[in-house]
Amino acid sequence: MRRRTFLATALAAAPAAATLAGCGVFKGNDASSSNAAATANGTVAPAQVTVYVSGDVNVQNLWNKNLGPAFSKAFPGFSVRVLVEGTTSASTVLARLGASIKTNQDPGMDILDGSFTTAATGGLLAKVSTANVPNLANVSSSLLTPVDYAAVPYRGSAVVLAYNSKYVSTPPKTLDELLAWITANPGKFTYNSPSSGGSGQSFVETTLTKYVSAADNAKMVAGYVPSLEGDWNQGFATLKGLSSSIYQHVYPNGNQAVLDLLDSGSIYLAPVWSDMGLAALASGGLPSTVKLAQLSDPSFTGGAAYLGIPVNAAHKDAALKLVNWVLEPAQQETIVSVLAGFPAISTSLLSSATQSKFSGLDTSSLRAAYSTEMTTDMCSLWQQKVAG
Repeated sequence: MRRRTFLATALAAAPAAATLAGCGVFKGNDASSSNAAATANGTVAPAQVTVYVSGDVNVQNLWNKNLGPAFSKAFPGFSVRVLVEGTTSASTVLARLGASIKTNQDPGMDILDGSFTTAATGGLLAKVSTANVPNLANVSSSLLTPVDYAAVPYRGSAVVLAYNSKYVSTPPKTLDELLAWITANPGKFTYNSPSSGGSGQSFVETTLTKYVSAADNAKMVAGYVPSLEGDWNQGFATLKGLSSSIYQHVYPNGNQAVLDLLDSGSIYLAPVWSDMGLAALASGGLPSTVKLAQLSDPSFTGGAAYLGIPVNAAHKDAALKLVNWVLEPAQQETIVSVLAGFPAISTSLLSSATQSKFSGLDTSSLRAAYSTEMTTDMCSLWQQKVAG
C-alpha cells in the first residue's frame, strides 16, 4: 500500500487539462436546469446520485455494499450509483469535470470520493457549511480548512505507533522519546523503506520535520521547494545513526511486512497505518497485547478522505442530502467497522464499543504530509543517505 494520494495529483492538473482540445465531457443535461430538486416545502426530490470512487476495492465495496443500499433504504426513491475509476484515470475524469464546468454541461458525477485540495480551492467543487450540510457541526474545523470548506471530510487515517504492551509497558509519547527508545532497545524496532509504504514514509518525514522550521515545513507541504531540501540533512543524519538499532539492519518492504514482524513478536515497536493496525487487531492479525498510540512534537502524518460535489452536479441537492447523511453516527460506525477508518465526527457521538477502539488516539487532528514532489525527493535522498 503506497502513500495515500487518491485524487490529489490529478486534481492539481485538472483546471489546465480542462482547456485541452478533445478532452470531452460526460453526456448529460444542461446543469443550469439540473438542480430543480427542491420542492416548495423544502424537501428534495428523489434522484440517483452518482459517486465517483478512485480508492481501493474496500472503498468501492463500502459504497456498493453498505452506504449505497443503506441510503436507498433510509430514503426510498433515492439510489446511489458508484462510478469506479477502472480504466479511466483520475486525471481524465477531472479534466472532463473542468471541461463540463466551462461548457455548463452535466459532469456525469454528483460526488467525488477522495483526498484533494486543488479542486476544492480552485472553484471546481461546491462550498459546504452547516447551512447545507448541518452535520458538519460535528466535524473538527481543522479537517475542513485544507479544502477551504469546499468538500466534506467523511473518514480519515493516520500513521500511529504500534507497541506490544507485553514488552513495552510505557510507550514513547514524543519523537525524542521514541528515538531514545530505539537506541536503548536495539533490534526491537523497524520501519519499512519510505518508497514502499506510507507508515515508514511518515516515520522518515516526521524525523526530518523535527529539524525543520515551521515556516519551511509549511512550504514543503503546500508545494515543491527543492531549495529547502538542505533542511533535511540533520534528520537524515539522525536516521543514519539509528541504522545499527534497526531489526536485522534491514528495512522491510511495505506496510504489511512491519505488521507481520509485530505479529511474530520479532519487534516490539513500529509505525503503522491506523486503519491497517485496527483491522489487524480486529481480525487477529495482531495479538491483543499490541496497542496503538500517537506521538507528539511532532506527530506522525495523516489525512482525511473527502466527498466533493462538483459545482455543476446534476443532482446537487440530493448529493448534499447524501453527504450530510454519511456524517450521521450510524454511518460513521459503519465506516469504522468496514474500513477501520477514523470517524470524521467526534468519537463522543459514537458507541462506547467504537470509542474504545480509538483509546489513546486523537482522530480529529491529522498532520499533513509533504507534497507529492517533495516526498519523491525525500524517498530518493533517504535511499542515498540512510540505506545506501
